[in-house]
Amino acid sequence: MDKRAQEEIVGFAVIVVIVAIILVIILAFMLNKGTGKVTFQTSFQAESFIHSVLQYTSDCSDGLTYLPLQELTISCDNNEQCIDGRNACDVLNSTITSIISKSSSWNVGENSPVKGYELVLGTEEKSMVDIKAGNSTLDSRGSIQTFYRKGVNYQMTFKAYY
Repeated sequence: MDKRAQEEIVGFAVIVVIVAIILVIILAFMLNKGTGKVTFQTSFQAESFIHSVLQYTSDCSDGLTYLPLQELTISCDNNEQCIDGRNACDVLNSTITSIISKSSSWNVGENSPVKGYELVLGTEEKSMVDIKAGNSTLDSRGSIQTFYRKGVNYQMTFKAYY
């Protein structure tokens, strides 16, 4: 009888150890899923997109040259107008919207790998461009580009949701 009781205790201990290991594995998976926060990974595709957008030449002229969007952002912040009387912010918004809509990389839809995107351009105090399309998901990839003029910090952020 004593030997049989010891075997039962050892069997019970093995079961307890197996259950504990399973619980630790389940707990690890639950913690790895996160707290529901959106993950943000740097994307070289998004980084290249931002650099290209900021260097894109708009149809807004200051009288000497047509402004790239980076310079147009500064004109927008200073409430300036193009030589033809259009508001710099309106031109900035419509140009960026046109670029994104023509880009085949950011097509949003159920059958597309990209479920949504968000582009924000502005300073710490104000947003000059805020374009969103599709749905936000927990998986996002994007990039941030910062540039400075006369002590003002401008920032463009682009996130693509997958």
